[in-house]
Amino acid sequence: MTTILVTGATGQLGRLAIDSLLARGVAAGDVVALVRDAGRASDLAERGVTVRTGSFDDAASLDAALAGVDRLLFVSGSEVGRRVQQHQNVVDAAVRAGVELVAYTSIVRADTSSLGLAGEHRATEEALAASGLPTVLLRNSWYVENYTSQLPVQLEHGAVLGAAGEGRVSAATRADFAEAAAVVVTEDGHAGQVYELGGDQAFTLAEYAAELSEQSGTPVAYRDLTVADYAAALVGAGLPEGYAQALASSDDGLKHGGLLVETGDLSRLLGRPTTPLAEAIAAAVS
Repeated sequence: MTTILVTGATGQLGRLAIDSLLARGVAAGDVVALVRDAGRASDLAERGVTVRTGSFDDAASLDAALAGVDRLLFVSGSEVGRRVQQHQNVVDAAVRAGVELVAYTSIVRADTSSLGLAGEHRATEEALAASGLPTVLLRNSWYVENYTSQLPVQLEHGAVLGAAGEGRVSAATRADFAEAAAVVVTEDGHAGQVYELGGDQAFTLAEYAAELSEQSGTPVAYRDLTVADYAAALVGAGLPEGYAQALASSDDGLKHGGLLVETGDLSRLLGRPTTPLAEAIAAAVS
């Protein structure tokens, strides 16, 4: 019996990872969901998943949550700008708990990337290396949902905004990334591996807009902005300024190949092709 803990279990990726673990035959009682608010995990508890509360800021809560855990699916935190210390707390707790494998969700080429979001991931990878914990790095490219979550606004205005020029992004669905994560924490032989993960077919944002037009029947065009103008548009749409700046600067990185992945690692882990963009957009439109 192997106990697997998933951090951020009420987040979008964490929930899908738990779905994938259960679909792969892991007993619900062997899955531990780490959450900050147990009230948001009542559906997981009803499925038999063990729910433990804890915070990346609270070392004692992490020690309690990781007690008896064999493998850790470490979904990176969402508080950009605070993650270096938060993630260090998780690593330290995993060491104290004697966790036998950590799978960490990082970002494409975190060790060399110039993307603004890469710095905290790089620091976490370094902390994991220094800890001596057996680790597998899941370096994820963008989620398709980064775009399809904005679909109502895109259709309303007939425009996809960005600052990516003709850069290509190897985005894949969250479900594909979550399934790959479930694979590496349920199979042996992945410790020490670094997987650069992305969709099989990279696309430009103009190609995304064209596919959205095709699937929705509504004309949608890509509007390429400067990084500053795109950040301002995101703030105008309600995003916090720091997060808006990070996304806009990531588009500039995308423009120069920073989110392009051509390894085939994701489809190999899945044992199938990644979900096509057309299929992902069709699901979002419906």
